[in-house]
Amino acid sequence: MSATTNVQAQEAVNSAPPRRKFPFGWYAVRGSLILLIIIWTLPTIGLLVSSVRDKDQLLISGWWSSFRSTSQTITNGTAMADAQQEVDGEWVIEGNLFPEGRSGTIAFYGFSGLRAPEIALGEPSETRDGFMIDIQPDGAYRMTSPEPFPDDMRAQQVTFEAEFPPRWTFDNYEEVLDSAGIGDSFVNTAVVAIPSTIIPIAIATFAAYAFAWMKFPGRLGLLIMVVGMLVVPLQLSLIPVLKLYNQFNLRGEFPALWLAHTGFGLPLAIYLLYNYISQLPRDIIESAQIDGASHFDIFVRLIVPLSVPALAAFAIFQFLWVWNDFLVALVFLGTTSGEQVLTMNINALNGSRGEEWHIMTSAAFISMIVPLLVFFSLQRYFVRGLTAGSVKG
Repeated sequence: MSATTNVQAQEAVNSAPPRRKFPFGWYAVRGSLILLIIIWTLPTIGLLVSSVRDKDQLLISGWWSSFRSTSQTITNGTAMADAQQEVDGEWVIEGNLFPEGRSGTIAFYGFSGLRAPEIALGEPSETRDGFMIDIQPDGAYRMTSPEPFPDDMRAQQVTFEAEFPPRWTFDNYEEVLDSAGIGDSFVNTAVVAIPSTIIPIAIATFAAYAFAWMKFPGRLGLLIMVVGMLVVPLQLSLIPVLKLYNQFNLRGEFPALWLAHTGFGLPLAIYLLYNYISQLPRDIIESAQIDGASHFDIFVRLIVPLSVPALAAFAIFQFLWVWNDFLVALVFLGTTSGEQVLTMNINALNGSRGEEWHIMTSAAFISMIVPLLVFFSLQRYFVRGLTAGSVKG
């Protein structure tokens, strides 16, 4: 019995699936990918967190400390003599030391803005002008005097150390959309980016099909010329194109940007789409031709539906390029306030309101929303569109 049991146990061990072992390289590759993902996503997370923080807290601490209370030294004055009231034979001025819209907890205070607070809470103390004041942890104060406060009395300056809990708000977005004009710039950017993406895709798809499946003289030379234009810096063409626009009074108009982005994007579009369309099965094209389909029918009914991955891949490239463009918009659109795109408006904010980080972070994240939506909605086609035609078999 024992021998039989041992044999059965050995057979069970032998029949069990082998234990999977992961080599060091497997962990190294995945660890590197995770590290890269963290590095690339941290700035976006920090920008989002900063954009919804209270503007005062944003100025004194980084976004990584936004989930804990922050300490800040504040100097604020009491109310003036016109706020005094007579209560039980003494004159009283009441109020709150915290700026309007803020609340926290006072730890200790003092009466000189030139030195750190040093008086603990719990009992009345004397101000620099000889008045008695009682300050509560929530910032409420009660200043008393046996005689009426003089009409020319100065506000009693109190410097206090306070703890502020984390505060989240969408006021930053409301301010940047209303007062900073980001809302109008957002619409202008969409007006520029959508046609500047659709027009080059339409033209490049026709050109790529012609280069791939139509026979005509000079086809190879034209294709080489198009590919060669990929290495030409667009900065070289800005001044000649600008002179041409001035002759036709196009500068400062949205069609000027549509044409410019179409011309600058066509070489890459034709190259990507040609690589994809030229690798489509020849049997499908020949079968359609045998059935009497024209080139236009083949293009509309076969080429376009089969080329969706490549079209989506270039759409991502072109849309992100146009949406984030600053130089081309600045040269051809100008600095007219009613026609500024997002990048131009954010650059203006950086110059005029550079210290207001709550405005800058909110405006920057608004400019990122649409590109992120476009990429994630089309990313499943991205790799397929770029790698198609890279391997022939």
